[in-house]
Amino acid sequence: MTGYDYLRDPDTIHRLSFELIRREVDLSHLPPGIDEMALRLIHACAMPDILPDLVWTPDLPRAVHDALQAGKPILSDVDMVAYGVIRSRLPKGNPVLSFLNEPAAGRIGREKQITRSAAAVELWEPHLDGAVAVIGNAPTALFRLLELLRDGAPKPAAILAFPVGFVGAAESKQALIDADTGIAFATLKGRRGGSAMAAAAINALAAWKPQ
Repeated sequence: MTGYDYLRDPDTIHRLSFELIRREVDLSHLPPGIDEMALRLIHACAMPDILPDLVWTPDLPRAVHDALQAGKPILSDVDMVAYGVIRSRLPKGNPVLSFLNEPAAGRIGREKQITRSAAAVELWEPHLDGAVAVIGNAPTALFRLLELLRDGAPKPAAILAFPVGFVGAAESKQALIDADTGIAFATLKGRRGGSAMAAAAINALAAWKPQ
């Protein structure tokens, strides 16, 4: 049987992937840390055209770096995001927490008639102070986080918001942009997002080091 003609060497595939992205997209105007995050986000979704929709605050790389150096946890809305975090990049063996499948999340969801994702975010509250919140699936999780913050919950150091879908995704991310929380963040306007992109964002920022 004749084999397929394709690249097999992982190092070559990796190098070529990022070379091709840089040919298609000019990242030179982005500050350090943000440029690597954008590169990894594009790699995760294979859509160079997301760059104009990427919104971020300049203090984001430093905020994530300082939080992780302080041993603060990463809070994820779904297990898929948590599984995607590269643990070797976490400087203090930082906990990566997802409460979606905790019985308490199901109970809160039923009692309040909200999604389990939103209910799981309520379980973040004891861990929120100075943490890095990473949302890669549920718009309701982002909306609930913003509600908790509005009501006086402890502030995380940073929010990486990449919920995806046709119902509420664009609206929840615009709500984050408009909220003026004073918290460092990155998000992608519109419907696009997902767990792979959220994990790519935190992995890129976890590897950033101040010059």
